[in-house]
Amino acid sequence: MPRVPLLLGVLAPAALLGQEGAGAELWRVAATTLAQPSALATGGAAGFWNPAQPGTGERAALGLEAVSTPATVGAAGVLFTARARLRPVGRVGIVYGRMSVSDLVPTSLSPDPDGGTIPFYTQIVGASWSAARGASALGATLAYRTTKLDYEQANRWTLDVGVRYGVTGALTVALATRSFSRFAASDAAQDFSAGIDYRVWRGPLWRGGGAATLHGRYGITWTRGFTHDHQVGAGFALGDLFATDLLVVREGSYSGARWRFVAGLGLAIGHYRLTMAENPGVADLGASYRVGVEALLR
Repeated sequence: MPRVPLLLGVLAPAALLGQEGAGAELWRVAATTLAQPSALATGGAAGFWNPAQPGTGERAALGLEAVSTPATVGAAGVLFTARARLRPVGRVGIVYGRMSVSDLVPTSLSPDPDGGTIPFYTQIVGASWSAARGASALGATLAYRTTKLDYEQANRWTLDVGVRYGVTGALTVALATRSFSRFAASDAAQDFSAGIDYRVWRGPLWRGGGAATLHGRYGITWTRGFTHDHQVGAGFALGDLFATDLLVVREGSYSGARWRFVAGLGLAIGHYRLTMAENPGVADLGASYRVGVEALLR
């Protein structure tokens, strides 16, 4: 499951991480359900992780995803994106996301709850833009972020940018920022990610069948306060109808590196694409899930 020592740090007093850093940790918990490196994520609400999304010929698209973690963690959230093609500008849209932790109760001189709950959530509302040409894309998201922990609240504007570049027909590289608001390597609220996707094989599985592809992927995420996250994965797709992904992650945390893996599945039905991913978890905490639906208007 997600970085447990990290999450415990989130729940510590705001003086430890600051409100904005605490909110960023909740988004990192959500990222543990991604079956692809975040900079390479596509489809559904992937515009939240990298605004540079490849063009698929659609006139408009809606993506909705829900994230759920074990009761021992108590975090849950929702991501929503909507975009429409606006010539000659490109694709413009909106982004909304919210992650929260439930069942936090105040205590005083004894371990027994004093009554009531402690609100802890982070959310963003923003506008996005992207332009794609072939396998390459450029995008940006301007968003307003709010994080609330008990009586403390922090608000700020962020400008995230992403790029996806098709080096060859088989090789794609991607870069993206998350929660970027200032040039400061010491800011715990900001992440930077990169990814490489290489199409290892392409061809029909049977004579006259549709084209299938096999991909190898590598990603890295830089986060202040931890060693880098390294992600190695593979993906198989049968045209636009079916896809499955597996990602193995060496994840940094306060107490040292941890290993986890995520498995994902995608299925297209008409104008809709359904996705599901599972992180089985570590330290016997239980699994976390992400389910989503994307609607395409062509």
